[in-house]
Amino acid sequence: MNLTLDIGNTSAKWATFEGRELTAHGHGMPADQLEKAEKVFACVSGDGTSLDSRIEVLTSSTPFPIHLNYKTPETLGADRVADACGAVSLHPGEPCLIIDAGTCITVDFVDATGTYHGGAIMPGLGMSLQALHTFTAKLPLLDIEHVDKAPVLGRTTEESILAGTLGATLLALAGFVALYKEKAPGLHVLLTGGDAGRLVSAGTNGWEHVPQLTLIGLNEIMIHNELTK
Repeated sequence: MNLTLDIGNTSAKWATFEGRELTAHGHGMPADQLEKAEKVFACVSGDGTSLDSRIEVLTSSTPFPIHLNYKTPETLGADRVADACGAVSLHPGEPCLIIDAGTCITVDFVDATGTYHGGAIMPGLGMSLQALHTFTAKLPLLDIEHVDKAPVLGRTTEESILAGTLGATLLALAGFVALYKEKAPGLHVLLTGGDAGRLVSAGTNGWEHVPQLTLIGLNEIMIHNELTK
């Protein structure tokens, strides 16, 4: 059994696999699964200083099943690489755009040859809401847990904040999707991350929601490394 861990800035997720079959998943650090796993692989974008010594961590020197066409691979987020590997495993030989909506929102492009080209990083929903409250005198802090609608026209201060955060985020992402579809016909758009469900609820025009995409990608990297030993 393989165990993969996605340790983010605000939470951790895990999944177990038998080969490529995802058998279980959850949140937090799974002590019971860690004891049973044959191999454990993690990507760390949050604090990984106290990780168990049995956990192998993805780095820029890890062999990947995709090619990186990125100027600074040593600065590339491990979750972005794992997402790309997961997308390619789900749609081999086809172009993919991956939107990972977490603390930050990343948009990443992989072409039909399995080459990762990079993309964009923008503030996540919670970060945007926090910034409006922190850097102004009177705007309230909205609870991200209750954000799932994006009015175009805000008729209250709270609605206006949602129009300018969730609504603007959706419009920006739709713009990225439109641009990449011009460059890559047949593009698959995959959506993952902790706030992906909120984007789906607000309206994402048929984007493929894959909650465990990062974990699937980590498992693909593990399989690739075993096959190429």
